[in-house]
Amino acid sequence: MDANRHFFHKYFTLYRPFVNELNRKLEDYNLYYAQWSIMYYLDVYQSMTLVELSKMLYVEKPTVTRTVNALIKLDYVEQIPVRDKREKRIQLSKTGVGVVQQVRKVFDQYEQEIMEGVSTEDQATVIRVMETVRDNIIRKGD
Repeated sequence: MDANRHFFHKYFTLYRPFVNELNRKLEDYNLYYAQWSIMYYLDVYQSMTLVELSKMLYVEKPTVTRTVNALIKLDYVEQIPVRDKREKRIQLSKTGVGVVQQVRKVFDQYEQEIMEGVSTEDQATVIRVMETVRDNIIRKGD
């Protein structure tokens, strides 16, 4: 198996079990990882439009709309009034802020556990490699 194929094979063998475990941990909050991703970005950026979320997550806008609507039903996200009625800007609700804080504690502990034995230097190298590969994917897609 050549190095590129081996790299991506290892990525896939890591990704699915990781997301599956995150989904299991999110069950207590009636969330899935895709929903959590939106809540994460809303926590980081305070508010975003559906178009911004779509671009950030590399997901089609209808998918983001469905996911946001589910989060609104859970009272984790709320729409912010804006001048342009065509634009839908959202933010975390008060309940959503509390859920993000709780989930972040659970995830921080889990991430710390699974990174046991991986040095800070190795983590920095992997992050740099993933960023380079991601930039290449985006550049090649243009």
